[in-house]
Amino acid sequence: MDSTAAVGALGALAQEHRLALFRLLVQAGPRGMAAGAIAEALGIPPSSLSFHLAQLRSAELIAQERQHRTIIYRANYPAMNALLAYLMENCCAASTCEGEGACDGVTTDERESA
Repeated sequence: MDSTAAVGALGALAQEHRLALFRLLVQAGPRGMAAGAIAEALGIPPSSLSFHLAQLRSAELIAQERQHRTIIYRANYPAMNALLAYLMENCCAASTCEGEGACDGVTTDERESA
């Protein structure tokens, strides 16, 4: 991931409803969710939801698939993982990690392969 894509993804997530929407789709897993179920779960009006979905699609953080008359939305896990890897790629590169939780769960191999 390059810095332009990272800024676009972070910008799309830098809004309360879009962040909640993305987290909901991550939790939904590969089966995804229909727009109506998303609107109900988040309490967002359909017109606002369409705008937020478009922003996340534009940043390539979510994908959509038509299933008959329903559109299913899913988190784009490779894009999410690429963003996380981009944010972590220089974690502790110059020194040992300090502070509680610094680089927890990320191994040296994972940082080097990012």
